Amino acid sequence: MHHEPSAHTPEPVSLPYERPAGCPFDPPAPLAELRARQPLSPMAYPDGHQGRLVTSHSLVRAVLADPRFSSRYELMHYPMPGGPEGELPPAPPGDMTGMDAPEHTRFRRLLAGRFTVRRMRLLTERVEEITAEHLDAMEAQGPGTDLVQAFAQPIPALMICELLGVPFADREVFQGFVTALMSLDSTPDERMAGMTGLQEYMHGLVLAKRAEPTDDLLSDLTSSDLTDEELTGVGGFLLGAGLDTTANMLAHGTFALLRHPDQLAALRADPDLADQAVEELMRYLSIAHTTVRVALEDVELDGQVIRAGESVTLSIQAANRDPERFEDPDSLDLHRKATGQLGFGHGIHQCLGQQLARVEMRVALPALLTRFPTLRLAVPADDVPLRTDMNIYGVHSLPVTWDGK
Repeated sequence: MHHEPSAHTPEPVSLPYERPAGCPFDPPAPLAELRARQPLSPMAYPDGHQGRLVTSHSLVRAVLADPRFSSRYELMHYPMPGGPEGELPPAPPGDMTGMDAPEHTRFRRLLAGRFTVRRMRLLTERVEEITAEHLDAMEAQGPGTDLVQAFAQPIPALMICELLGVPFADREVFQGFVTALMSLDSTPDERMAGMTGLQEYMHGLVLAKRAEPTDDLLSDLTSSDLTDEELTGVGGFLLGAGLDTTANMLAHGTFALLRHPDQLAALRADPDLADQAVEELMRYLSIAHTTVRVALEDVELDGQVIRAGESVTLSIQAANRDPERFEDPDSLDLHRKATGQLGFGHGIHQCLGQQLARVEMRVALPALLTRFPTLRLAVPADDVPLRTDMNIYGVHSLPVTWDGK
């Protein structure tokens, strides 16, 4: 669809927009208006930079697939207020999100080969066991819990331990650092201590795997040309990428299903629907809602020229609700074939751990619904605390209950 340039230059937009009250799953309404009117809009960044905002599925996908747009942090302007001041530092070693080819290619190639079908199958068995253990604990404790603490956070955290080969005896220490980093109640000092603790722990783990490799991803990578510093960075990167995202999909996905009882009933009645349900929840919730790229040269897009050096903010949540790509996009429909959803990104930076994330959701969500047929919110839906100010959207806690035996 071609958009006629209007006679007047539109006012630059700026983020964030407020989400509609009482609609915890819907993107801010102005994004839909922009997508219909001007899917490539001028945007004013908090630091004064003039860049763009992209809101349609086809254009977001085009930018993500185009090597003329960079992912390097140090070139970017931060799209939301309250972000880091001044120029961003380059990506630390191992943080693939902030790299372009060929540096990115080197890490990606090494890692992609390690997310094998065999390893995913082994990890599936572990997800099943870990999920069952957490459901057993919930059942034993009796009705009423915060699903984030009891279920959504520990399952991906333990799976990351499994993937990286964190020894069982160290899990609690590891989990302590992670909690300090993730918890809303942590002071900045506690967060900093969690970060330092994790880095030191990861570095020690790398040295241990070099000395005595075991059957896990970090051990596999000790045979590559990555330095200790790079391996430590990769461990931290995988932890950051795989933890908060999946935890929020499990919690927010459960919240969405509880608010759409017909869809919940469909999934409970037909566990084979799980694969499709995961894709549709990824599309509908778009928890990783916004990302940024930078034009490395002048690029023509949708009849406009984006100048070299311009930051381009991509609204994944708007793209995933684009009616030109998905029919009736604002409804949650687990029978929809939501192929092409951009929740895992697209192009060279498409989520590396997407198969593991899919396994975690595919196993954990149906298991929870089957184990607790009477699962329901323990507070009014409007009282569930939402992560409206976070890079990854979701819920801070999800108080649920069920009928006891």
